[in-house]
Amino acid sequence: MVNAERPEHRPLPLGVLDLSPVPSGSTGADALRNTLDLALHAERLGYRRYWLAEHHATPGLASSAPEIMIGRIAAATTGMRVGAGGIMLPNHAPLRIAESFRVLEALHPGRIDLGIGRAPGADPVTAFALRRTTGGFGGEEFTSQIAELLAYAGAGFPDDHPFRNVRAVPDDVPLPPLWMLGTSDESARLAAALGMGYAFARHLGPRRAEGAMRLYREEFRPSRELEHPRSILAASVFCADTEARAEELAGSLGLWVVRARGGRPTTLPSPEEAAGHDYGEAEAQRVAKYRRAQVIGSPEQVRDELDRLAVATQADELMVMTSIHDHSERLRSYELLAGAFSASSASTVTDSQS
Repeated sequence: MVNAERPEHRPLPLGVLDLSPVPSGSTGADALRNTLDLALHAERLGYRRYWLAEHHATPGLASSAPEIMIGRIAAATTGMRVGAGGIMLPNHAPLRIAESFRVLEALHPGRIDLGIGRAPGADPVTAFALRRTTGGFGGEEFTSQIAELLAYAGAGFPDDHPFRNVRAVPDDVPLPPLWMLGTSDESARLAAALGMGYAFARHLGPRRAEGAMRLYREEFRPSRELEHPRSILAASVFCADTEARAEELAGSLGLWVVRARGGRPTTLPSPEEAAGHDYGEAEAQRVAKYRRAQVIGSPEQVRDELDRLAVATQADELMVMTSIHDHSERLRSYELLAGAFSASSASTVTDSQS
């Protein structure tokens, strides 16, 4: 349930964060087709950005290759920005990422975003299979990788660096805007120090959002790419015509989380399966904790809670992740939310002009 008390409305751009959920009874191919369909739907509704996540060997999520889906979605849409939310940099060579995203930028100039994360997006064994090394998990290694990526982007390497003559081609194309993804003060400080945009995943760290985003703004240092701090708050949202239905739809992800944390990952269960599950005490506590990180309710309730969170975190944009079993109801959730924000914005303009 969300906070019913509404703050002063601050119209903010809306974006989509998509993990390509795989509903029970369907396939990964279905999930990817749903992602493309949702992207087209989101552009028609006026969403500004569409970001794809990176997850590996995770039943229920088909988002293993965001750069491929970015190219497909950018080609199918016309004006919406499309990007990674994000690329888990420790899994990849910075040169490979620089080249991939320069190609995307060359094909879709001015429409690509590159969000960078530090988490592996996988269990340790899968991360090792991706990297062929156990390194790259710590802060020092990640900072080094970011510096390497920035060097390919134009900062350049020192004269004594072994990669000083390596060029990320096509080298006449700029790297897309860089965003740091995170859920901690550490990621906020790094984004601020490097003069990058910062996107906070509230669904993974709801209690840390306000402090981290405030820290980012306080410590931000202008860079060649970004003169002023720019932040996005990402939130897990379930929006339906009624609060009761939104609560039912949210049950799917709750049971999915219970199974995943219990070592029994599955595809995304239906609301009916979630409602019929016999939750033990530990499972019930896990679901209750998960629910605190969600925004669940009717369009007005969800809008008001997102407004409150945006004010509290001073976010410049909102990004919404919605994992609903039925694709049509997932589309409807994004439609209702866009309508609520659009109606409220129109009301704000009318009030200010009267």
